[in-house]
Amino acid sequence: MDTTRTESDALGERTVPANALHGIHTLRAQENFRIAGRPVARELVVAYGSVKLACARTNRTLGAWPDTTKADAIERACAEMADGALSRHVAVDALQGGAGTSTNMCVNEVIANRALEILGLPKGRSDVVSPLNDVNLHQSTNDTYPTALRLAAIRGLHDLEKHVVSLQEAFQRKEKEFSHVVKVARTELQDAVLITLGREMGAYAEAFSRDRWRIYKCEERLRVVNLGGTAVGTGLGAPRTYIFRVVDELRGITGIGFARAENLVDATQNADVFVEVSGILKACACTLLKTCNDLRLLSSGPDCGFGEVRLSALQAGSSIMPGKVNPVAPEAAAQAALLVMGHDSVIGHAAAGGNLDLNQYMPLIAHCLLESIRMLGEACCLLATRCVDGIAADEPQCRASVESATATATALVHELGYDRAASLALSAQKTGASIRDAAVREGALTAARFDELTSPEAVCRLGTPDARKDV
Repeated sequence: MDTTRTESDALGERTVPANALHGIHTLRAQENFRIAGRPVARELVVAYGSVKLACARTNRTLGAWPDTTKADAIERACAEMADGALSRHVAVDALQGGAGTSTNMCVNEVIANRALEILGLPKGRSDVVSPLNDVNLHQSTNDTYPTALRLAAIRGLHDLEKHVVSLQEAFQRKEKEFSHVVKVARTELQDAVLITLGREMGAYAEAFSRDRWRIYKCEERLRVVNLGGTAVGTGLGAPRTYIFRVVDELRGITGIGFARAENLVDATQNADVFVEVSGILKACACTLLKTCNDLRLLSSGPDCGFGEVRLSALQAGSSIMPGKVNPVAPEAAAQAALLVMGHDSVIGHAAAGGNLDLNQYMPLIAHCLLESIRMLGEACCLLATRCVDGIAADEPQCRASVESATATATALVHELGYDRAASLALSAQKTGASIRDAAVREGALTAARFDELTSPEAVCRLGTPDARKDV
């Protein structure tokens, strides 16, 4: 049997492995583009399968293939790609010139040759099933690629939202678990006033709740597609009936409320929606980074740092320091957050760098956006399951800080007045005694009253009680 087959394009002839599902266009792309060193994201390929299936079903309805056997084979191949069965065959570099043409053509070739396999025919028989005349019928890279990216992003955002919710709920559980643990709050890394560890955990939960809502709303930005606009949004080469039906078909296949853009030229030219979504991802990354840094501080030491919480010991932390355990989960999640913030900058520059009627940097936008979505999801999952779920409060350490920190004097101001409370703080500093011991020794408060004023209930009360009105 022949080990190769010969295919031709506008540039000439080339030999392709006989059993390969890809063809000459993919071969040239593989030779030209090796920048990223990794293939197009699997999520994008799977989404492309759904887009091609929508196009195929619409074309079939319009009578493009009187031979139902051929139509069945093309639809089946598209469905297989949509299920992820053909992803490994779309092996072109993630970063490529041509606004994604290499990806679209590879998808077309893989679907065409898989359809030929289904029909029991040799691969490369473009006279029977053509990557261009059949699989790409009434389409362009310029409308199918952005549509596939929107679909891939929406699906990724659905998964990301679940991970953010899980992280939010993990902090909510810790909010309840640590509601009784009073500690010293810090502003500008200096002792401030009293708070509970539970309320700090609740603040993290609330921040991720906002991120979850923002991510949920992203779908609205991405549901408007330019499918049917072909090259520049004018629909050149596509029947009006096709243009009106194809998005409805995609909506039925995916279960996502896609709508055709009112201005297809605008939707083809501009990539600002991806900048907007990336900005929301960056906001989540900022929350994640801040939270990770806080957890590292709160767990620092553990013997000579803040040491107010203990994180799960996941692995040995040093090749030279025995017993050292590092906060590797928040450190890893923080690195993902930083990379997402970097990707956001790249996406902004890429969207702004498009020219006239098409953005040539769509592959870069796709690469950064989908990677950001995936990494954020993995980072949130890591932090929830390998860090937050295992956080334990060091209650003796927290209590010792409350009793000894001069910041605790603030909790006594309402009872003793500012001057008396300040005097106690100064006395404690000079003698090395705790605020609690100084207050009891000087007869300012009983031990029981001190404990009452620094209790979780007192610390969590909104505002300062009015002795004449509040109870």
